[in-house]
Amino acid sequence: MSTNEHGESAAERRQRGLKKMSEVYGWEFSDGPGAHFAATADHLFADIWSRPGLSVRDRRLLLLGALTAQGAFDVAEIQLGAALRNEELTDDQLHEIALFLCHYVGWPAGTTLDGVVGKVVGQQRKAERKSRPAGEG
Repeated sequence: MSTNEHGESAAERRQRGLKKMSEVYGWEFSDGPGAHFAATADHLFADIWSRPGLSVRDRRLLLLGALTAQGAFDVAEIQLGAALRNEELTDDQLHEIALFLCHYVGWPAGTTLDGVVGKVVGQQRKAERKSRPAGEG
């Protein structure tokens, strides 16, 4: 059996990547097929998202800026939801990020992100209301 520079097998690396993916997104990931999924789990999450020096929150902030600059609001929506689920950022902080980015990536992109923040916050609040036992809140 071959091992990587960390002394782990390919299966162990995959499990480490899947665990990090679950941590980052706030839901459970299982193994997937194909080379693209392998690169995502084994390299991006097992290696890059797991590096020391930056927290998941730090990486998410950087990613939100990059996604907004690229106009990738569908992917930003996933990141925003994960930030809320993982309690890394509050509603107010997400709106503040959008306003801040208006000045660096352009008003239309930052404004679009702010709209996505509103959508995600609304969905999160609705999901929280549904998950409360009857008679609460």
